[in-house]
Amino acid sequence: MRHAPVGLIRTEGLTKRFRSRAAVDAIDLDVPAGAIYGFLGPNGSGKTTTIRMLLGLIRPTAGRVELLGLPMPGRSAQALPRVGSLVEGPAFHPYLSGRANLARLDAADPAADPRTARTRIDAALERVGLLAAATKRYRAYSLGMRQRLAIASALLLPRDLLVLDEPTNGLDPQGTREVRHLVSELAADGATVLISSHLLSEVEQICTHVGVMYEGKLVWQGSMGDLRAGAVQTVRLQTDRTDDAARVLAELGLTDITNDPARGLVTAALGEVAVEKIVPNLIEEQLAVLGFQITVPSLEDLFVSLTGEGFDVSG
Repeated sequence: MRHAPVGLIRTEGLTKRFRSRAAVDAIDLDVPAGAIYGFLGPNGSGKTTTIRMLLGLIRPTAGRVELLGLPMPGRSAQALPRVGSLVEGPAFHPYLSGRANLARLDAADPAADPRTARTRIDAALERVGLLAAATKRYRAYSLGMRQRLAIASALLLPRDLLVLDEPTNGLDPQGTREVRHLVSELAADGATVLISSHLLSEVEQICTHVGVMYEGKLVWQGSMGDLRAGAVQTVRLQTDRTDDAARVLAELGLTDITNDPARGLVTAALGEVAVEKIVPNLIEEQLAVLGFQITVPSLEDLFVSLTGEGFDVSG
């Protein structure tokens, strides 16, 4: 018997109100162990506020939070040392080297052993590909290097869970690729990663699961496979006899048929109809098939259907 993955992050009815406005409105997150969970939504949808509540940085107005199976904030002393986080980036000193900046952060962590600091700092720098630049001053780092150093700061101790808030924000395409590759490597090594983003392409390329925030509400969550499985495939048919083609498609069981004689185009929702049946039936009716295509909604289309509007798809 297969068991569902254990949720490393779970919330019930998690709510945060600022005066009369609900920035986060009764959300039930469930992030399975081993997942790269894309926490997706437009800027201002409540993602960062949620992350701050998860990490105990702000208290919820209502609801419950569990990290690693431990209630927050009551068991934060046990949970947080096993959680690495990047929320709007740590404050690095521009005149210090990458290594010196990490040493400063490590010294301030009560869970860190100063006797192993040098070994752990170098391991974290190597993990993010910055060991060769360890002595370079922070102000000389590129944007991608700065973001990788921020992620290194979350890796100074062994982590079961990484929470990264917009880790590619402001990066150029090369920096974005570097961070994306690093996140995938960390997950492959066994870490569970929650990565918040407003970039659809970022989530699509690396995430196994996704939660969609919109105006403070969690409007959908599940695996990427489940999200795509719910997508409606569309048949696009070019022919010079659109009325007859529309009739054949209807007889086969296709639905939502649109007929555009001026463009010689018929579209329909495929549903459960076998694709291989369509063209032979059209030819049997002596219809000229000038073009035939099955289209699947893009990730942008899926999120527009969930939220009622689109948001940034670049990355």
